[in-house]
Amino acid sequence: MQIDLSNKVALVTGASRGIGRAIALELAASGARVVVNYRSQQQQADEVVAAIEQAGGTATAVHADVAQPADIERLIKTTQETYGGLDILINNAGITRDNLLLRMKDDEWDAVIATNLRSVYQLTKAVLRPMMKARWGRIITITSVVGLTGNAGQANYAAAKAGLIGFTKSVAREMASRGITANAVAPGYVETAITDVLSDEIKATALANIPVGRLGQPDDISKAVVFLASDAAAYITGQTLAIDGGMTMY
Repeated sequence: MQIDLSNKVALVTGASRGIGRAIALELAASGARVVVNYRSQQQQADEVVAAIEQAGGTATAVHADVAQPADIERLIKTTQETYGGLDILINNAGITRDNLLLRMKDDEWDAVIATNLRSVYQLTKAVLRPMMKARWGRIITITSVVGLTGNAGQANYAAAKAGLIGFTKSVAREMASRGITANAVAPGYVETAITDVLSDEIKATALANIPVGRLGQPDDISKAVVFLASDAAAYITGQTLAIDGGMTMY
């Protein structure tokens, strides 16, 4: 299937590396003009933009900490001023502050909720009016299988990621009549900088629970996201797609 997003503008948060980077590259390869958001990895974000431009695409890197409402406002404004609109929002930015619940500090809880959950509420709210005016929009939020299953030592992360699923369903119901879809993608264990630090023992345990017998790759996620961003997925909304090699099938 050939997906054509040549008349669309996409914003990808947390796009300097890992899954966000793969999504930005895939969107650009399908013709979208892409805003590559980053918080601290400017060089990596610039490298993503350079890769897109070398392949004949169009992209801009924009610094913003999505945990900060003022930064979100500036990010949306910059996107619209640069490209004249905003059609596709990919809520990808996320952090971890892992700890057992009995040891978890309030700032560890608050930081994860602010970046992983509250930012999605604020970003999504900010893009709805221009999408409603255009009678077309795609909101795709990267949650996690942890939001489906929970995980010891990640009560804050699991709560945020589960919250994204409920949030996505609510947005889908509110916006379905306006030509706007909202879906969530729940990656399993994907080989990124985050999983690189896991011990061999943890990786072996994970692999034992993945029927396809391998960890995921960022491209496994990005291809599904681009499909959901296209007209081919116009009849799909309010769904959570687990991309996990069968780990959470039920």
